[in-house]
Amino acid sequence: MQNFLQPLGLNVGVIGTQWGDEGKGKLVDAMSAHFDYICRSTGGANAGHTIYNEGKKYVFRLFPSGLLHPDTIGVIGNGTVVDPIDLIFEIKSLEETGIENIRPRVKISLHAHLVFEYHKTIDAELERRKGDKKIGTTCRGIGPTYNDKISRRGIRCEDLLDKELLKEKVFANVKFHNETLGLNVDAEEEFQKIMSVRDEIKPLLTDTRILLQEALRDGKRILFEGAQAHHLDIDHGTYPFVTSSNVSSGGIATGLGFPARKITGLIGIAKAYTTRVGSGPFPTELNDQLGEDLRAAGGEFGAVTGRPRRCGWFDAVVVRNSVEFNGLDCINLTKLDVLSGIPELKVATKYLLDGQEIRTVPTTRKANQKLEVEYITLPGWEEDLSGIKDFTDLPENARSYVTTLEKLIRCPIRAIGVGMDRQDLIFRD
Repeated sequence: MQNFLQPLGLNVGVIGTQWGDEGKGKLVDAMSAHFDYICRSTGGANAGHTIYNEGKKYVFRLFPSGLLHPDTIGVIGNGTVVDPIDLIFEIKSLEETGIENIRPRVKISLHAHLVFEYHKTIDAELERRKGDKKIGTTCRGIGPTYNDKISRRGIRCEDLLDKELLKEKVFANVKFHNETLGLNVDAEEEFQKIMSVRDEIKPLLTDTRILLQEALRDGKRILFEGAQAHHLDIDHGTYPFVTSSNVSSGGIATGLGFPARKITGLIGIAKAYTTRVGSGPFPTELNDQLGEDLRAAGGEFGAVTGRPRRCGWFDAVVVRNSVEFNGLDCINLTKLDVLSGIPELKVATKYLLDGQEIRTVPTTRKANQKLEVEYITLPGWEEDLSGIKDFTDLPENARSYVTTLEKLIRCPIRAIGVGMDRQDLIFRD
């Protein structure tokens, strides 16, 4: 691990390169023992990370997954949205798994916005009204909370410190949304829900920007844990089938108040095949038995929602786009072991639209219907990869698959996942 981390410097970001669910949490967990602070800069409790350690499963929703390590401090930045009810539930759930001393190690930005139950009601209602044009939201209230933020009526964590102001804002927002959408949300009930956890959350609040500035000045090591992935970024993803925040590398700076020029390294996470949850374009999707087999073999069901993920071939165009945009230093390729037993493996190398090459996923239905995808075919392998610790011990065809992807995405693959456990990682120099 030290050889892997050394070229990346003190302040390292982890970014998903596909449509999320690439396995970011596993690498973050493996790296966390070497960092002092683990930070979330964007997103909410819709971005689940699953960790397996010695056969035990841990699911993190909003908290940085590096909190499994007893000495790390978890920072939830101003760019996130915090569901206070879910937050306390997550704390208690993690405490029940045996993780000790969580509360003193969690630092939540005073400027993070709060997710209320009425945001979830709005989310579900707006999705219902889309009919057959649903985007596949998790209905966790994330989008409506960011909408309130941008509309300058959001309620921030700092408002928990002023009970009277908090009540005033809750009642005003409920009235606005009831009148606008024809809802029947009870403002007093909303207020009492937040009050039921207010005293537990208040001790966790701090000015996280100053906290990280002091850590930077003291030479501490800081790890930035990404949520979702580049192609779900609100500005740069497959709009409108995206999340509600900037989950690409730029979101680290804005979502934490951390100077961008002080980020010393960026790691991209890419699954050895491709998955996507919900609606939206997916050029390499497998709508056949092989797609079903991949889902079963890879356990491709959402950590938070349990929704089945759509599965398809590795898309080098998608990952190369993420490499270029984010300026990634290296890639962690995950779930290589899931491909064992497939005789031939296809990799998408180029998109053609009306005979012209395009370098990103088109976002209109008409363009996606006409899109042509060029593939190469590589031989598969039969061997079980679990327990392998050295790249040279992988089957020849597995090594060839990795090195071919490396060339296509134009970025070195320096870590490879070959199993579910946090120890099932191969590091390459």
